[in-house]
Amino acid sequence: MIRAIFALIVGLSLTACAGFPEVDAVQAKFAQNGAVPQLVPIEGLLAQARPGRANEAGSIALAARAANLRARARAMHGPVQSAATRARLAAAVAAYPAHFN
Repeated sequence: MIRAIFALIVGLSLTACAGFPEVDAVQAKFAQNGAVPQLVPIEGLLAQARPGRANEAGSIALAARAANLRARARAMHGPVQSAATRARLAAAVAAYPAHFN
């Protein structure tokens, strides 16, 4: 099993290093045509931006959703198993210490 996983990892690693002629051809075409995107200052882009669709109702709904998600996260923060289940598992581990060390 370990050998199969190792062979898979090696095979995938080798294919990751392979070249793709189609991609290289497209990149070369754009480089020859000068179609490489230009970097521009952000101020000009921000000036062209339209106002968003945010409104009071949307803000309230978003805040309520965030509060609900935080409450769900707090509820999941506690122990996963009940006290009875934890006690039963601890007793099983204590009964067979050689199996769990």
